[in-house]
Amino acid sequence: QVQLVESGGGLVQAGGSLRLSCAASGRTLSMFDMGWYRQAPGKEREFVARISWSSGSTVYADSVRGRFTISRDTAKDTVFLQMNSLKPEDTAIYYCLARPRFGSGDYWGQGIQVTVSS
Repeated sequence: QVQLVESGGGLVQAGGSLRLSCAASGRTLSMFDMGWYRQAPGKEREFVARISWSSGSTVYADSVRGRFTISRDTAKDTVFLQMNSLKPEDTAIYYCLARPRFGSGDYWGQGIQVTVSS
């Protein structure tokens, strides 16, 4: 089992920044990819970014590339999402994900609200 707890969300004006954190516990993360997804009202949950815990390699959705940065602190078992130049369309509930590189069984955080006002 992996427990994930997100923090750092809130309300920000367009053009502003927020930093989300996802603290993980329960299992070693070396065999996981960590990611962020988001779900806006009335829309499907969508991929935002992911990072390999072991290598640090990253992948981004086109909609956030160049504005968002995913990173991890291996000493603190925490994943971050630095969000800059925020737009109203970034408003959503953001979810942290731990996905095993082998096998199945995703772990999700409870989600955290990010609201960007115009």
